[in-house]
Order: sequence, then structure tokens, then C-alpha cells
Amino acid sequence: MPHPGRDVHLRLVWPQWQGAGTSSVEALASEFPFDVARRGYAVGTAVLDAVLPPHDGPTATVPVTMSDDGLDERDGVEAKEVVLRQLASAQAVIRAHDPARIATLGGECSVSVAPFAELARRYGDDLAVVWIDSHPDIGTPKSEYPGYHAMAVAALTGHGDPDVQALLPATISPDRVALAGLHSWTDDDLPNVADWGIRSFAPDDLRTSTRPLLAWLAATGCSRVAVHFDVDTVDSNEIVLGLGAEPDGLTSTEVRRIVADIDEAADVVGLTIAEFFPRQVMHLRQLLNGFPLISATPTD
Repeated sequence: MPHPGRDVHLRLVWPQWQGAGTSSVEALASEFPFDVARRGYAVGTAVLDAVLPPHDGPTATVPVTMSDDGLDERDGVEAKEVVLRQLASAQAVIRAHDPARIATLGGECSVSVAPFAELARRYGDDLAVVWIDSHPDIGTPKSEYPGYHAMAVAALTGHGDPDVQALLPATISPDRVALAGLHSWTDDDLPNVADWGIRSFAPDDLRTSTRPLLAWLAATGCSRVAVHFDVDTVDSNEIVLGLGAEPDGLTSTEVRRIVADIDEAADVVGLTIAEFFPRQVMHLRQLLNGFPLISATPTD
């Protein structure tokens, strides 16, 4: 759909890695030292920022610490201290630009929380969210898994940690949120999808056509949409882009068709690319570690 030329389009670079739970990182990236693996999402953000083409607006980076400060679990949320601090920083960065459109490069899935909440403040009931992901991300502090990236949709729909909710300028009614490509979940959280009234579409629902999702979008009455794309939605039998291998997801061709169809049907005002875990890049960095002339050297 046509995009008004006067709108500010912000590219938000947010290399947050702390929301990924320790247990997932240890289990799914065991080929790397743990301190390297847990920061892999920050490397993925840098790669996205390097390879994507220029855009028609400002670019801003959310400050993210690379230290181990604030990583303790508190109130059922791992790394809660640093997550809250960086969430507040992200909102300050966004508000400084007052954008009508936000493209976010992450980072783990929680990087959608601040930009989508800000778009919800701006557009109110005229904003729908399509969450393209293998996982529902509807965990809460009561869930067995404490990783904040698995709580992103819960936060956006008003069901998150109270301290997170207190920072958000707006939330999104669950009946205006759809999960597309959902086919992997934990049994303790999945009932939240139905209980809260979130619509979900399995990969097989969208294999040959986007029509079921577009019908849902039309029924919301929303003219604007924010799209979250977790790269692990792409069938790992085709390529592994995320932290873990998720077979039988959407193909890359199907994802491209779904996003193009959404863009044709509504005004896309938000887009997030999340959870890219660039294994080859990280292996190369490990290989080059200690090479002369390129490695950090101690200062006197």
C-alpha cells in the first residue's frame, strides 16, 4: 500500500541478547563456549545491519551492555534487571524520533516489545500484529522457562511481568494478534493462546495461500499492521537461521509470499527481524581470535 512520504521511518538496531534463557543457549549452541554463544544474537544484529540496504529515514541503536551485569533471575524472569533497563532505553530512543514506522533489527524476540507498544500508542485500535514465529512467545513469569524472549507476546497483550508492563505506553488487544507458522511450544504455556483469544495459524494452514491469515486481518478492521519475523520460522530442513533447528516450518518462499501479501492488504508500519544466530560468522570469529594485527591488545 502507498506510504505517506512525510512519515518518519526509523530503523532501530537493538542487539539485545539477554532475553534468551540460559538453558536454551546451553542446549542449542553447545558448539561454542557459553559466554560466546549467549551473545550470538548481538552478532546476528550486526550482520543484519551490515547486509540490509539503506532506508528512507534515520537509524538509531539501542545501547546494550555486553557485560554479565544484571543477568540473575528475578520474579521468574531471567536477566530482569538488564532487560528492564534496556527496554526503557529503547523507548527513549524511539520517542526521540517519534516515528510513524519502525523497522527493528534484533536481537532476540523481545526486541519487538518496545517498538510495537509505541506503535500501539500511536495507532490504537487500528493496529494489528502478525507474529511469524515457530513459537508462541506467550510465556509469563509463572512459566517453567524464564527466558524473556519467550514472553514477548504476553507483554504486548498485557499479560507480562508487572515491571515490564509499567514501562509500556500501550498494549494490544489479543484479538488483534495472530501467530503465523506456530508449530513448537511448551505445554505449560500453550493454553494462554486460547485463553487470551489470540488467533494462531500452523504452517500447513498457510502452505498454499495466505487467504486464511488475510481474512483474519480484514476481520480485525485494522488498516495498519506490525509484522514480527523470527527467522527460526523457516523450515530447518531448508536452512537453520535461528538458535535451534525447527523442522517442518514455513519455507523461505512461503514466508516471502506471506509478508508480501500482508503488505498488499494493509499498511505495514512495523517490522522486526529477530533471533538470527549466525553460526558461520561466529565460528569465523572464534577462528580469528588471537590472530596478530586484528586482535585487541592490552594497553599500558
